[in-house]
Amino acid sequence: MGTLIKNGIVVTAEGENIADVYVDGESISAIGTGLTAKNNDEVIDAAGKYILPGGVDQHVHFSFTYKGSKTRGFETSNAAAIGGTTTVIEFINQEKGKGLVETIDDYRKTDADGIAMVDYAFHSVMTDPTDEVIEGIPKLAEAGYPTMKLFMAYKGQFFHADDDAILKALQKGKEAGVTVMVHAENADMIDTLTKQLITEGKTAPYYHAVSRPPVVEAEATRRAIYLAELADAPLYVVHVTCKEALAEVKAAYTRGQKVFGETCAHYLVLDTSDLAKPGFEGAKYVCSPALRTEEHREALWEAVDRKWLNAISSDHCGFDYAQQKHMGYGEGNSFADIPNGAPSLQNRLNILWTYGVCPGKLSRSRLVDLYATTPAKINGLDKKGQLAIGFDADIVIFDPTYEGIISAETNSEGVDYSPFEGFEQKGRAETVLLRGQKIVEHAKYIGYKGQGRLVHGKPFGAAYQW
Repeated sequence: MGTLIKNGIVVTAEGENIADVYVDGESISAIGTGLTAKNNDEVIDAAGKYILPGGVDQHVHFSFTYKGSKTRGFETSNAAAIGGTTTVIEFINQEKGKGLVETIDDYRKTDADGIAMVDYAFHSVMTDPTDEVIEGIPKLAEAGYPTMKLFMAYKGQFFHADDDAILKALQKGKEAGVTVMVHAENADMIDTLTKQLITEGKTAPYYHAVSRPPVVEAEATRRAIYLAELADAPLYVVHVTCKEALAEVKAAYTRGQKVFGETCAHYLVLDTSDLAKPGFEGAKYVCSPALRTEEHREALWEAVDRKWLNAISSDHCGFDYAQQKHMGYGEGNSFADIPNGAPSLQNRLNILWTYGVCPGKLSRSRLVDLYATTPAKINGLDKKGQLAIGFDADIVIFDPTYEGIISAETNSEGVDYSPFEGFEQKGRAETVLLRGQKIVEHAKYIGYKGQGRLVHGKPFGAAYQW
């Protein structure tokens, strides 16, 4: 039995037009006008609605642990589906004594396979950069995990990477087409500023931003770019947040270096005033890099519109406010003890549509490119992120007439707050198909646990090709 979606406005990264989409099994088999259903086909009338590719969120944390506190896992991945995302890519920290591929395989067998409710892939995070581990980087590409991340921030944490590790990873990665990503913040600057602020009694959540000003991000971004230049390798900078770091990415790209970057939905609509909310409320907004001021937000909107940045992710990090975020509360504690990150898996598309498309900051086609098409290309997912014949039938039927309010009470992320609490929402994913199977109907999840499937990426992704 197939599915025929009729009369909708098909939106791709190239443009939009009224058309029908026919799904045969797990794939899209036809796009055009006047398509007809076969016996027993389901017909969905999408008149007045937009047909989008299922989103690809290349930056989620279902297994992140910060000072002993762990995020919610793949059991909450139905939130992605409700938000129009059909593929998520999780970061897996290498376990000491284990290889990069072995760590991912062991994790996915216990924490993702049979649990995930959308399709999923993985990035490796190298934490034990021995010569043997570095020599094994090409095995990631062979195993279908062609991306790797290194943390320049978090001095003293086991996942912090120094310049030696980054340079060697870039050199070895380019041999096999592994795209190296960096979290670009200067760990020593942060460490010094943090200690100084705490000594001065400046411990409230707001001082998280003071401890990680834009120069911290800009310096690390520039340094990573120089390391990539030395290695003659492409570089991907995750969650760019400020004008200064953005300028470094733009300058490198302009002079012909293969340097690219993403930002995240919360950096486009939140700012330092949220960190300064009374009481301990600001802890909800502690994420790294830190939130910036409004001028940086506007620069990011311009950057994603003009293609200076090429993806918008969620950087979803599902920590509870009442318990986990309060690790930084009380005598002897500070902003440095608050687990970093915010839950944002379900509302990425909602934020981008309401605050990007509706006010004219993004076209619908640019939105599709940022939230689905280019993230798939970066990560070598050659059947994802596009409405095209032969691609997986990951499809979102988006109702632009819906109006509502974002609230933790109505989301499915499994945590007790939303950083977008009270935000206006225009439009929603009304129906979502995952490989041709309906998993969201009337904006409610109707799929089942374990419906998601591991997706292997191919090496030499888009960062190698531009």
